[in-house]
Amino acid sequence: MMFLYKSHSYTNRIQNWAPVMVWMAVIFLFSSDYFSAENTTPLIAPILSNLFPDLAAPHIENIALMIRKLGHLSEYFILAFLLMRALNVEFAERSARQRILWSLILIVVYAASDELHQAFVPSRTASVGDVTIDTLGGICGTLWFHVRNRDQESS
Repeated sequence: MMFLYKSHSYTNRIQNWAPVMVWMAVIFLFSSDYFSAENTTPLIAPILSNLFPDLAAPHIENIALMIRKLGHLSEYFILAFLLMRALNVEFAERSARQRILWSLILIVVYAASDELHQAFVPSRTASVGDVTIDTLGGICGTLWFHVRNRDQESS
């Protein structure tokens, strides 16, 4: 009977953490050469030019840059949501403050490691600014999950 209990617990742990790991792999893929500015701007710029034919090329490039930075924010918002989901299940006995803190620590560490990875990709560069944007996305995702979950528990 104990074996079945442990197996069930192991299955639950996989269900809790697999989405986090898969999303981290997606972020790692997005940090590859395929998703560099040199490869994404030529895809985004013609769409923006068609949508806004009166915008000059420098403005189109700035909007493309903002779209890429919003991508950073969104990636880490989602990662924080998935982390909080897993942490809330795995560490339900811990305080919300501790779970939030662990989520933010993991976000910052992963964002920094992702930028380190990009330092070794020829068409990418490491950027403290991107770690900041990633962290902001993680803060927003963590707090959104916390507030949403807190409101559901109180009703």
